[in-house]
Amino acid sequence: MPPSSTPLDDLEDDHDDLVFLEEHPGAPVSTGMGGVWRVMIIDDDEDVHSTTTFALGNLDMQQRPLEFVHAYSAGQAREMLKHEHDIAVILLDVVMEQDDAGLHLVRYIRETLKLADVRIILRTGQPGYAPEIDAIRDFDINDYKTKSELTRIKLFTTVTAAIRSYEQIRAISANRRGLDRVVRASTELMALHGVQNFAAGVLAQIADILGVEPNGVLCVQECPDARGRELHIMATAGVYRRLGSGKLSAPDDAAVAAAMERTLAQRRNIYEPGAVTLFFAGKSSRDFVAFLAPGRTLGELDQRLLEVFCGNVAVGLDNVELVSHLHNAAFYDQLSKLPNRTRLVEILDATLAGPGRDDATLSLVDLDHFAETNDALGHQFGDLLLVAVASRLQQRLGQQLTVARIGGDIFSVLGDAGAVNPVRILALFETPFSIDGQDVQLSATLGLVRLSEHDGSGADVLKDADIALKRAKSQQRAGHFYFSRSMGVEIRERVRMMHALRTGFAKGELFVVYQPQMDLSARCPVGAEALLRWQTADGTYISPDRFIPIAEYSGLIIDIGEWVLRSACHELVRLRDAGHRQFTMSVNVSQVQFRHPYFLDMLRSALEETGAPPEFIELEITESMAMEEPDLLIKMLAQIKHTGVSIAIDDFGTGFSSLSYLQRLQVDRLKIDRAFVTEITHSARGSSIAEMVIQLGRNLGLSVIAEGVEDERQAAILHSLGCPLAQGFLFARPMSTAALYDWLNEEGSIGAP
Repeated sequence: MPPSSTPLDDLEDDHDDLVFLEEHPGAPVSTGMGGVWRVMIIDDDEDVHSTTTFALGNLDMQQRPLEFVHAYSAGQAREMLKHEHDIAVILLDVVMEQDDAGLHLVRYIRETLKLADVRIILRTGQPGYAPEIDAIRDFDINDYKTKSELTRIKLFTTVTAAIRSYEQIRAISANRRGLDRVVRASTELMALHGVQNFAAGVLAQIADILGVEPNGVLCVQECPDARGRELHIMATAGVYRRLGSGKLSAPDDAAVAAAMERTLAQRRNIYEPGAVTLFFAGKSSRDFVAFLAPGRTLGELDQRLLEVFCGNVAVGLDNVELVSHLHNAAFYDQLSKLPNRTRLVEILDATLAGPGRDDATLSLVDLDHFAETNDALGHQFGDLLLVAVASRLQQRLGQQLTVARIGGDIFSVLGDAGAVNPVRILALFETPFSIDGQDVQLSATLGLVRLSEHDGSGADVLKDADIALKRAKSQQRAGHFYFSRSMGVEIRERVRMMHALRTGFAKGELFVVYQPQMDLSARCPVGAEALLRWQTADGTYISPDRFIPIAEYSGLIIDIGEWVLRSACHELVRLRDAGHRQFTMSVNVSQVQFRHPYFLDMLRSALEETGAPPEFIELEITESMAMEEPDLLIKMLAQIKHTGVSIAIDDFGTGFSSLSYLQRLQVDRLKIDRAFVTEITHSARGSSIAEMVIQLGRNLGLSVIAEGVEDERQAAILHSLGCPLAQGFLFARPMSTAALYDWLNEEGSIGAP
């Protein structure tokens, strides 16, 4: 993309937003170190460098042009700052090589290089990221902005303010003691949390800088309008404590009110004999003003010290409130005011490292069926219900426990194992919650983990508790389950196998084998069932009972299932070319595959591309799958039948089929489960269930096949009962493609020439 030649005015829209463009050819040329302000831009984004110089390059500040010094990483900036001098302002990206690279560089500038004069403005392109309060406090950061916040005018204003601060600091550097007082005062102010504490600190620090007793008042002017300016007292000190709090009015102290009105009108500091009124320009139509009675007339140096200090305070008064707000937003749930997931992880880390670890238990509290309540009664009602649950957990469980909200309808309770008792917690839900005069009965399911049995971080504890919660929900709602080490091993093994399966499928470790299906009367093969197998690179065979559920859970079964179907279709075509014209190929279809929106398209595509005749393709679905959402399945099977493919119900007799649905499903074959075939010779019931399935198939006009036939006695009984088809080890084990051809050549097949 060629460099942009957009005029500077084009960078501004209705909101004066600074648009980041590519390098502009008209970057300013240095006019010499003595007659310029040197601004260092440290950012790993070249566009930030070009747009910053574009926005500021042709502007003068304090009757001097700007000269720009560029560094594209924190490491490069470290080396350059060892040799670069007279840098007035550093525009520093917070996130570069690492998330906190900018803050580490600030530490290096202030502590290692001892550069106290240079003004530092932090910038970030990530609105959700903010430096810790400690970082702003410790490293004398001049300002902190998001890049989207720095429009052209605001960028100019911010840099101008920083240069003014730098110029003033340099001008009074001869009196280092006064400067040290300002820096110390600013640092101590940033250690104060909350605007009220910060305001009181301003009065105390001004008195300390001047070496006088603190006597003064600090006010804020909120959104002045046509009705006049209203001043609200934020802090008082010394003899002015009598003013109290609330609105400042002229009768309280006419001299103070008048002085503040003049300062606000002129928007500057006013120094008078025995009194000083300081102006702090705020944001969002808020200005701050302080009146002090130092008891003496201030000299030029005192005034300049206060000017510098006021520059820091003006930023601090707004930013300390912003940072406090960001801190609360980052660590506390805005609805319930409880600690959120991030804060809970911090508390867990501290607990794991502390003496109370062995006695602590974490419980997750998941509200049962809350989504249905939310949908039925509305989100506003649901929010009120969540607040009521939070309040009850806090009030009934006691302050010694930590209650947090870590998800939409999931709370947590952390504390002593005796207090974090599942019976006690679940009992809290026996009484209905009253919301807007309506009683709502809730239940909850708990997942618990004992910290004494846990190795890892706070985040790991939370994961383990979530595993226990999932196990509890799968077993019994309104119950509880404790995490055990064996559960963790099981989960990790499933994850390991999921990754291995994905890799193995990509590398061709999965393959298809075929088990012949026999005509019991003619004792000749009529078809085969395609079965999936997995042999890892080291030769280990993984049982389908282990890897197929994982394939279904992870969604891999969609791609694997399509590959199996296509492989079976290709093999059927080759078998027909070899002369086995009446051979049927059966392919298992999982519930996950069947529910996929493109399953029908995939089936049609496989048939068309392989040329397999659909009348010789049979899809096997399980009985439990057939009975889940049968109305939906009936429609789906009807569409499949239009392709010419037949349908078999596998494992028949193990579920609870409705005969009325069975008639409507339009299936072609019932497959007797191997358990009922085994019962023929090993159970007192004998062949009763197998006989019932055979008779049912005959009555419904369906073909029947028995699986798992292992001896001649079973085959003879099935044949006598009227079962026409069977498969099992008696006839053949699942075999490779080559072995299948050899076996067919020996056995012969129906329809073979």
